[in-house]
Amino acid sequence: QVQLVESGGGSVQAGGSLRLSCAASGYIYNSRCMGWFRQAPGKEREEVASIYIGTGSTYYPDSVKGRFTISKDNAKNTAALQMNSLKPEDTAMYYCAAARTVVVGRPFGCGFDYWGQGTQVTVSS
Repeated sequence: QVQLVESGGGSVQAGGSLRLSCAASGYIYNSRCMGWFRQAPGKEREEVASIYIGTGSTYYPDSVKGRFTISKDNAKNTAALQMNSLKPEDTAMYYCAAARTVVVGRPFGCGFDYWGQGTQVTVSS
């Protein structure tokens, strides 16, 4: 079983920055990817960043590319999401996730199996 706990959410004005952290515990050594997703009220969940653990390769959708950066620390079993130049449309609950399942067609073939409880990010204009 894998447990993921997010921290670092909060409120910030547009143009500001936040750094989210994800602490992983349990049997995570076979995870293929770590990722961050977000979901705003009334909207579908959106993948905003993922990292392939084997190579460190990263994926970002166009909506956050150039503004968000995902990183991982294998020794500490943590992942982070640095968010810069935040916009009001970035307001959402942000979730950390870990992937073991292979899903054809997804970035790095990663299907996410484990999820944290989420941390709220609010960006005001």
